[in-house]
Amino acid sequence: MTAGQNRIPVNLDYAASTPMRAEALLAQREYDDSELAGVNPNSLHSLGRKAAARLEVARREIAHSFGARVRPSEIVLTNGGTEANQLALLGLAEGARQRDRKRNRVIVSAIEHDSILDNLPLLRAAGFTVDLVQPCRAGYIEPAALVELLGDDVALVSIMVANNETGVVQPIRELAAAAHTVGALFHTDAIQGYLHIPLDAAELGFDAMSVAAHKIGGPVASGALYVKTRTPLRPRIFGGGQEAGRRAGTQDLRTQLAFAAAARTLAPRVAQERTTLQALSDKLYATLTAHPRIHATMGDYAQADRLPGMVSIYVDGMDSEELIVKLDAAGFEVSAGSACSSGSMDPSHVLSAMGIGREQALGALRISFDDRVDPADLDDFAQALLSIVGAA
Repeated sequence: MTAGQNRIPVNLDYAASTPMRAEALLAQREYDDSELAGVNPNSLHSLGRKAAARLEVARREIAHSFGARVRPSEIVLTNGGTEANQLALLGLAEGARQRDRKRNRVIVSAIEHDSILDNLPLLRAAGFTVDLVQPCRAGYIEPAALVELLGDDVALVSIMVANNETGVVQPIRELAAAAHTVGALFHTDAIQGYLHIPLDAAELGFDAMSVAAHKIGGPVASGALYVKTRTPLRPRIFGGGQEAGRRAGTQDLRTQLAFAAAARTLAPRVAQERTTLQALSDKLYATLTAHPRIHATMGDYAQADRLPGMVSIYVDGMDSEELIVKLDAAGFEVSAGSACSSGSMDPSHVLSAMGIGREQALGALRISFDDRVDPADLDDFAQALLSIVGAA
């Protein structure tokens, strides 16, 4: 098939959101055709009790995808990853301070998603001091850098499992252990890494972990927060006793059933899919970085612990907007490592924190895919990008 207008667009922006999996779509259709469609799972009548039972089945399956030792009672169902992150950041900080009044400081990494960073003013308004721990040039938080900031006044440390722009996986076990040495709670935003790399929330020592269904082929507006038993959490949404009083609001059984179906499908395949997708991303990195103007954002990609199915690069002498438009015309959909608004570009806060210069950061691209990718499309994409860069 020829490129451009005659080509069916190839979606290589799965890190932003993924198409729903067949199993998740089937779960929604079955719900729509059932007697439980539209039933409130908090109602006391027989259909309400049946809906509640189905919701708990979904909760158990979601809990299992967080790790074998995670209990269903430790799962708070939310309206997506953004809500889960806000509940964790604000709810855990307040809970920790309520338990110990001297704990009035929160540490987060400088490379967090905006759903964490944009809540920092709310923490400061509530009387917390916030410290940012910086990444090394390779894109991860070194445990020693976190240790330098720790003290017995820290309520919460929040550092993501893997970065959503670069795909760099953080040394999360060591970071959680460091936080616990001073009695701080540890939350991780696992939205980008969930069911793409092996994660066991209990075994890794997390107090809380956020995920979103739409990153694994589930529906949008569906997420979950793991909260370890006896971890203090102040709710952020009030108006009902749902989710054991931790999150008010009627649960959407339809989306949670689809979420559970996607999680049930992917959970047994994480290790194998990681191997397969890592090989594809390694090949793409090698092909692209052979060009002297194309560079991996984390430096030596071969030595980096990275998410499978994500490639993060920058192109010398070109900006992301130009690259995206030209790739779109060639039939490939990718995203930038920086945010575009009103015809101007600001460099990615992630790449800037890593020490990448402004001009280089403005030429960043993120290519992302999952197990449904056609390897031939990746080859075609590589040739399209190399052609665009070569012609510039």
